[in-house]
Amino acid sequence: MERPKILKQPVRSLALLSVLALVASSTVVAAPTIDTAAPVALLVDQTAGATLFARDADRLMPPASMAKMMTTHVAFSLIKQGKLKLDQMVTVRPETWQKWHGPAAGSTMFLSAGEQVSVENLLHGIVTLSGNDACVVLAEAVSGTEQAFTDLMNAEAKRLGMTNSHFGTSNGWPDEGVTHVTARDLAKLAASTINDFPDLYVKFYQQTSFTWGKTMGGEAISQGNRNPILGRVAGADGLKTGHTEEAGYGFTGSAVQNGRRLIMVVAGLGSMNERISESVKLMEWGFKAWEAKPLFAKGAQVGKAKVQLGDEPEVGLTAPRDLAAVIPQGTGGSVKMTIRYDGPIKAPIAAGQHVADLIVTTSDTPPQVMPLVAATAVGEASWLDRVIAGLKAFFGLA
Repeated sequence: MERPKILKQPVRSLALLSVLALVASSTVVAAPTIDTAAPVALLVDQTAGATLFARDADRLMPPASMAKMMTTHVAFSLIKQGKLKLDQMVTVRPETWQKWHGPAAGSTMFLSAGEQVSVENLLHGIVTLSGNDACVVLAEAVSGTEQAFTDLMNAEAKRLGMTNSHFGTSNGWPDEGVTHVTARDLAKLAASTINDFPDLYVKFYQQTSFTWGKTMGGEAISQGNRNPILGRVAGADGLKTGHTEEAGYGFTGSAVQNGRRLIMVVAGLGSMNERISESVKLMEWGFKAWEAKPLFAKGAQVGKAKVQLGDEPEVGLTAPRDLAAVIPQGTGGSVKMTIRYDGPIKAPIAAGQHVADLIVTTSDTPPQVMPLVAATAVGEASWLDRVIAGLKAFFGLA
C-alpha cells in the first residue's frame, strides 16, 4: 500500500497531514438506496464511522423507553467506577410501588412493595423487561430521588456530545416534552455503551427473556425481550425498544457481522409489527448492500503529526483497531483518505491518545471518520528548548 504523502502547510487550527488515493479508478459508484416506512431513521456503520442512511436524524422527539438506555448507561458507569455493585440490594419503597404498578403504569418488572432486589436483577428488569418500576427503584437507590438521578443522566448526555437531548425521567414516561432526544444522539449513546462497557453490554443486552414476580396464583412471571432483531438478524445483540402513543414505536438496535458493527435507530412507526419489519429490513440492507474495504491493521502507522513544545517534534499516528471503509457491495469503488488534526498537537501526549482522525471519502457517500492515536508518548520540551522555539518563532525561523 502506498504511504501517505505529506502536505506541507502552515500549521494553524486545522492541519491536513496527508492524502492517499488507494484506488486510482475514477469510476463513480452510486450509493445503495433503500426505502423505509420509518419517519425517523438512522443507520451507521460504527466500525467505519460511516452514515449509511439518515432520515430526519436530528428531529427532536420523545424517546419513550429508549430513554432507559441512558439509565442503564449511567448505572454501567457507576459499576465500572466501583460506586455501584451488581450484588447491592435495594428495597422497593411502597410509594414507588404504588405509583408504578398496574396497567396504567406501563411496562413493569412486577416488583412488590418492600421487596429487596439486587442491582443486577433491576438492570435485567430495565433492559429485558423495560420495567418502568425498575428504573425508578434503581434511580432512587443511586441518587435518593428520580429527579436527582436525571441530573446524572443529563451530565452524561453532555459528556457524550448528545447536544439535542434532555432527560426529565429515568424511564421515558411522557412528560410534556421535557424528555427529548434525536436519532443521532441515541446512536451516540448506543455506541458509547457498547464501546465503554463491553462486558456489561453482553451480560445484559442479549437476554431473550427474564423471570421476575408472581401472578395472583403464585406462578412465576416470565417476559420476553421486545428487541425486534434478536433472533432475526445474525449478530444482533442490543439495544432497546420504546413505545408511547405520542412517540409511536421506536427502536435503537445493533448487530455485528464479520467485524462490522451497525447501529440503527427508527422512530415514529405505527405498530409493533411495522417496527419489526422495518428494523430487520434496514439492518439486513446495511450488511448486504455494503461491504468493508480494509485500510490499515491495528497498530499500523498511518502518518505523523507535528507536536508543539514537545521533547519530540512530531508523533506517529497509528490505527487503534483494524480500520476499514465501507463501500457499495461488489464495486471495489475508489477511496481517498485524509488525516486531519488540530495542530500542532500540544505536548504532553500519552501513548494511545486520540489525537487525529482518518477521513475517508468514497464515490458517493458522506465522509467516514475513524480515530487515529499517538504511537508513543511525547513529553514536554525542556525550559531551554521552549526558549529556543520561542526565538525561532519570533524571527520566523520555525
